[in-house]
Amino acid sequence: MHDPDLATTSTAHPWHALDTEAVLAALATDAEGLTGVDAQARLTRHGPNRLAEAPLVPAWRRLVAQFNNTLLMVLMGAAAVTAWMGHTVDTVAILAVVVLNAVIGFVQEGKAEKALAAIRHLLAPHAVVLRDGRPHDLEAAHLVPGDVVLLASGDSLPADVRLIQARNLRVDESALTGESVPVDKSCAAVDRAAALGDRVGMAYAGTLVTQGQARAVVVATGGQTEMGRIGKLLQTVEGGATPLLRKMEAFGRTLTLTIIVVAAGLFAYATLLRQMPAAEVFMAAVGLAVAAIPEGLPAILTITLAIGVQRMAARHAVIRRLPAVETLGSVTVICSDKTGTLTRNEMTVQAVVCDGLSVAVSGAGYAPEGTLTATGPAGSAAPALRALLQAAALCNDASLRDDAGQWRLTGDPTEGALLTLAMKGGVIPVTAQIECPRVEVIPFESAHRYMATLHHDAQGAQVWLKGAPERVLAMCQHQMAPDGTLVPLTPGVWQAAIEAQARAGRRVLALAGKRLPAHTMDLDHAQVAQCMTLLGLVGIIDPPREEAMAAVARCRRAGIRVTMITGDHAVTASAIAAQLGMGQADELQALTGPEIEALDDAALCEVVHRTRVFARASPEHKLRLVRALQANGEIVAMTGDGVNDAPALKQADVGVAMGLKGTEAAKQAGAIVLGDDNFASIAHAVEEGRTVYDNLRKTITFLLPINGGESLSLLVAIALGWSLPIAPAQVLWVNMVSSLALAMVLAFEPTEADVMRRPPRPVGEPMLSGFVVWRVLFVSVLFLLGIFGLHDWALAQGLGDEAARTVAVNTLVCMEVFYLFSVRYLKAGSFTLQGVKGTPLVLVAVTAVVVLQLFFTYTPFMHALFGSAALPLQALPAIVAAGVAVFVVLELEKWVLRRHSAP
Repeated sequence: MHDPDLATTSTAHPWHALDTEAVLAALATDAEGLTGVDAQARLTRHGPNRLAEAPLVPAWRRLVAQFNNTLLMVLMGAAAVTAWMGHTVDTVAILAVVVLNAVIGFVQEGKAEKALAAIRHLLAPHAVVLRDGRPHDLEAAHLVPGDVVLLASGDSLPADVRLIQARNLRVDESALTGESVPVDKSCAAVDRAAALGDRVGMAYAGTLVTQGQARAVVVATGGQTEMGRIGKLLQTVEGGATPLLRKMEAFGRTLTLTIIVVAAGLFAYATLLRQMPAAEVFMAAVGLAVAAIPEGLPAILTITLAIGVQRMAARHAVIRRLPAVETLGSVTVICSDKTGTLTRNEMTVQAVVCDGLSVAVSGAGYAPEGTLTATGPAGSAAPALRALLQAAALCNDASLRDDAGQWRLTGDPTEGALLTLAMKGGVIPVTAQIECPRVEVIPFESAHRYMATLHHDAQGAQVWLKGAPERVLAMCQHQMAPDGTLVPLTPGVWQAAIEAQARAGRRVLALAGKRLPAHTMDLDHAQVAQCMTLLGLVGIIDPPREEAMAAVARCRRAGIRVTMITGDHAVTASAIAAQLGMGQADELQALTGPEIEALDDAALCEVVHRTRVFARASPEHKLRLVRALQANGEIVAMTGDGVNDAPALKQADVGVAMGLKGTEAAKQAGAIVLGDDNFASIAHAVEEGRTVYDNLRKTITFLLPINGGESLSLLVAIALGWSLPIAPAQVLWVNMVSSLALAMVLAFEPTEADVMRRPPRPVGEPMLSGFVVWRVLFVSVLFLLGIFGLHDWALAQGLGDEAARTVAVNTLVCMEVFYLFSVRYLKAGSFTLQGVKGTPLVLVAVTAVVVLQLFFTYTPFMHALFGSAALPLQALPAIVAAGVAVFVVLELEKWVLRRHSAP
């Protein structure tokens, strides 16, 4: 046979629009499959049916990448120069800081990308293939286009196939399309523009046969399948830096440039104007750089994010990539999948319509908890309603069981919803089946679109039937009136009821029945084709989670837009969005996949501003929507559980995958995995993310004045020709020990009360606001005065240079301790019992720092390493007084700013 050119995906080629004869002809095969020789030739040309493996980044490269940090590069340069000059202690101390930050970053970095590997695992390992006219069980990797495969219930699709024979076939395509229920399949051709979920004649690699049998011809393998196409999309998506990392990078560049300029200016001033020795001035410039760089900041950033990880884990959100913690607190738009995230992923009957009777059904899910509230003649005692409940319980192949309070379904979700409805109405399926045993069944087939069962009871033989409403209406001659009598069918009334249920986003089923002669034992299509009695309609939907409704409202109050992007039908999606309260009516008109394709990128950017619901969306559509939102300056969180969600999850600023029902591909592509698949957990995670950012700002506001005070003291000393009050190695001790220990406790600060009532912070907002810049400058000057004041006081007391520097170091640390109590409340007063007590961790940190400073001051080992000296006890009250003075001045400053309504 001629091997056709099939170097396109099954989506790009319109296999779904061709009839089976045309498909077989295009593939140069027939219903009996290929010969072994022809299959081998095609395998050589097309390659094995597997997805290409993405190379993993070696560990050494990831470690080296940690040093690609502007601040660390400056420190490494300083270490190289000090080593060249023979200052071993300074070199070792600086390199220790660099290595510590690199190791922390390497350990906390997210795992190497495994999304493509997860997709590869979805491809079936084996397939039953017709070769030389006989079935063979082959490795799926050996499949080629033109092979004919045999499918049965429970099989995973080994490749993209076009159905050529199908009987009662249903396929679970939720991983690809987001459909909440298995899809009925047939051999029919559909319109070329049909969305992926509407191609009834196609089945795709990685999906699952839930019912029936089929014979199908392979149309795409390996990278040409839908799964392969999604893998290629993943490879085109490059993870961008998070808002926090972008801000920290910009902050680092600005700070580094400032330090270099100031240090160079200092060196030029001291050597050219003051004629100071170049070696001495250079060490002073190095000291200035060391003092100005907040060496502990990268470590504090990592620790703060790690604490956020722990807090989010307690709220069912597992973080895979550390920066995602803060990014989630920055989001302006959450794009959510529908099924299982906003909804329960449990089909539920919400409405029943009988002749003259409307019944509202409360409760959600498969638990038989809820009531039937009827309006109309006879109410809940209407014979038609009782008969409909009996039909729901008996014309059914599913089963429900109570598993320690959790109701578990075995079988079709729609049939599970009917069993729950029957139990809510007082009909126990097990009892009904004992009293009315099944004798015969006509199983559901897509060609007939109904299921019928024959039962024997005390009155004789009874047929119960359920199916597509249009099909069942055509089979009925009568309808059951409220009093139980049979009256002529009124098709127009029922058609209006069907349309009303459909507008509400519900899937509609019709139920009917009729009596047969008492001894009837067989059942065929002719016996149910006419003279049936219509009992009523049921409206079924996957209802929204109650906690999701509250979470959506909470997000909207926080200024976050919630958008639904789903593969489900437009009407259903809009109905669920309305129940969730996602927006105004005009915002909830769903935009479908074909409509998205018709828009260019500029038009799509306009549309995403005003649309909240996107339906029948393919992986490319989801990816385009996320990119359009990002092009508008939005920070986007994307949720999903299917393979079709993986590219968009990777593209989003924060990808949130479902942990319970999500595919491994989605979990590996996402930065966060929800342990309970609940949208409410996303809202909790946003709250924690905002708390992380608040605490990080407090940490920066705490650290920068310490570095500012150290730097100013060195600048003043050199400018005035004085000796340095603190040596460079001592600066490193303060920055990496006491400052780090004190700053770390700010990461544990509790969530502020108004955190979810604020709008998202502007994307371009700098890390340092005007108020924070003022506070940094003000406190830096206070620290400068304290350092020089106590250093000069110590010299005046007759202490030597080493002891005076030790006094200056202890004064700096003492001022840090008192500043910590002040900075916990940037605007509110800290002179309260709670402000003084702090959190228990604050007191632990203060105690630890005091012990470390005593070690620094009074142990010979530290004297030799850092040039410190033991202090007389009379120096300690003066040091503490300096710290108290800083606290009092800052409390006065806050009081003045509050009086003048400071922002």
